[in-house]
Amino acid sequence: MKHPAFRLNAVAALFAAGSALAPQAYAAAPDAAPDAGTGAVTDVVVISGSRAGHTSFELPAALDVVDTSRVRDSQARVNASEALVAVPGLVVQNRQNYAQDLQISSRGFGARSAFGVRGVHLVTDGIPASMPDGQGQAATFNLDMADHIEVLRGPFSALYGNHSGGVIQLVTRDGEGAPSVEMNLTGGSYGTRKVDLNAQGKSGGIGYVVDTSRFDTDGYRAHSAARRDQAYAKLTLAPMAGAKLSIVANGLRQDDTQDPLGVTWATFQRDPRAGEIDTTDPLSPKRTLADRYNTRKSIHHEQAGAVWEQAFGDDRLRATVYGGNRDVVQYQAFSKAFQAPASHSGGVVDFERNFHGTDLNWLHVNQLAGGKLSTTVGIEYGHSSDARKGFENFIGTQFGVEGKLRRDEDDIVSNVDPYLQAEWQSGPWLATAGLRHSRVKIEVDDHFLGNGNDSGNLTYSHTTPVLGLLYQVSPKLNVYGSAARGFETPTLNELFYSGSGAGFNFNLKAANSTHLEAGIKAQPMQDTRVNAALFQVRTSDELVVDSSVGGRTSYRNGGSTLRQGAELSLDSSWRYGLSTRLALTTLRAVYDQAFGTVQQGSRLPGVPNANMYAELAWADGSGHLGAALEGVASGRIYAEDANAEKPAPGYGILNARVTAKQEWKGWTFKQFLRVNNLLDKVYVGSVIVGDTNKRYYEAAPGRNWLMGASARYGF
Repeated sequence: MKHPAFRLNAVAALFAAGSALAPQAYAAAPDAAPDAGTGAVTDVVVISGSRAGHTSFELPAALDVVDTSRVRDSQARVNASEALVAVPGLVVQNRQNYAQDLQISSRGFGARSAFGVRGVHLVTDGIPASMPDGQGQAATFNLDMADHIEVLRGPFSALYGNHSGGVIQLVTRDGEGAPSVEMNLTGGSYGTRKVDLNAQGKSGGIGYVVDTSRFDTDGYRAHSAARRDQAYAKLTLAPMAGAKLSIVANGLRQDDTQDPLGVTWATFQRDPRAGEIDTTDPLSPKRTLADRYNTRKSIHHEQAGAVWEQAFGDDRLRATVYGGNRDVVQYQAFSKAFQAPASHSGGVVDFERNFHGTDLNWLHVNQLAGGKLSTTVGIEYGHSSDARKGFENFIGTQFGVEGKLRRDEDDIVSNVDPYLQAEWQSGPWLATAGLRHSRVKIEVDDHFLGNGNDSGNLTYSHTTPVLGLLYQVSPKLNVYGSAARGFETPTLNELFYSGSGAGFNFNLKAANSTHLEAGIKAQPMQDTRVNAALFQVRTSDELVVDSSVGGRTSYRNGGSTLRQGAELSLDSSWRYGLSTRLALTTLRAVYDQAFGTVQQGSRLPGVPNANMYAELAWADGSGHLGAALEGVASGRIYAEDANAEKPAPGYGILNARVTAKQEWKGWTFKQFLRVNNLLDKVYVGSVIVGDTNKRYYEAAPGRNWLMGASARYGF
């Protein structure tokens, strides 16, 4: 497959178009940014869960906001796990494997994903970062330019349709004020290094943000080196009165990112950093599977989109359009013995993806029964097409190379989702109701008839209703309840194989779920915020691993599951610059119906029964100096449905960070030092669910450090 050179031609074209449309003035004022130096508890207007716009305190939903200081300060800004670790209900694991991206689960949804993100809907500036089948990649998030991240859990996630066990929305900053340029340099353990250069400002009515970065690591685990190049650009302008146009473009490039694979429990105990030895290797000493097959992945991703908002008094029209391409080549590891079945697609995955979509909605505001009624009606469309090929991963006795063609097909996934949402607010009451009808169509056109001709199509459709009610007991205390129906279709990758080996699995059904939630949001003191929620989710036809052998994983519907849990977040600012944060989750996620060898009451794999984040921070009054001690803990995690294998043990670790800031004339300088896993704890950071070879375990780093410095100049 031929890959285009990494480019930002689309960005240049967008800038030119925006300049031609922009007037000489743009009157909209930016939202106030949180003060990273004081540790004060803040609230911002969020767009997730309610298209009418509210602070998170006013919504009948579990929604946390991660502000810019937590995303940008004292972090490398490479993985979303750096910032999202402090959000209750969410488990975000850095797998120390940049070939497979993060593992993200929300109340247990998405925990079994072998790569990428499923079960959790990803969004950037209102533009989907997940495909119509629900598969997404958090690596496309540009954290360098983040303003904040909104994390929505529970029933209101169903408003986003397919695979919405939760929603993570990155909101990037708008270019504002006088021009400025900034350079960030970061380095740390295991050959970690990153350089980032960005510029922002506003001129002639056009706000602009441009960012480019390069990240390199030798990797903590054996055979886990990676290089990641990212670029990002954003324009904001006002083409006419009452209008705002935002144009964004981003690119991601990773070439030959090494994949360390998982290991067995015995190998992890022997050496957490080691790879699994290939016992069939004829050489002595024997090589690891990752080394013998040179397991790796290359990713080229480019995307652009535009959002137009036009106000008509209190009413508003919002139109979103986007498109992009994603090319992937992946070399897997399995022996020639698994090449025999005609239906096997080989050990080299090669696809070129083109995707596009649009979302159009209208918000109308009027008075009803003494209250304010805000009604949104809209329709969303998405389309993704893959030209997918598969090759053997050997030629003769040489492994880890592209061999004979074993697969050649076109895969198309599309969705059409009309939706309606209404919100009525009167006095202390806020009531919300929503309805979304999702129709997901999957088409396969097989050109490689030697595998039995897998051509065909299937369609999933489901209507997801949502209800929510919030009551303001006092200006500082809100109570709420909400309920919804949700659903998850199989992703394209989960449909590729059937357990019988007969090829594409057209018999998988979508999983349906019922969500209930009750919670409180309180501000008992001026600088203290408490959010607490109780929830229950029942799911039928849950998707589970059927078999995972030789690089090929098949799935089936595995009965019903029950998730019951509680979430608590507590943020406080104290005297003398001290502040604390606590995020606590307890979750009982089990199969409440036996199937196969799985007994009733077995725990869902990949889901801890509890996890916690605690932080004690200090900042001087000016925000020029700060320090913090962080605690992260997680319960044990099972790696397969029957709970028969060794679970990854629970763990608790401590991290520490120090930050500093100086200002001189037009310059702003920042530095940070972070030490993770202070006590050098040996633990499993993530698991690969359902691997028949029992290579479930992925080790987390021991004690490691990260240091960064930045210089910003404002003109």
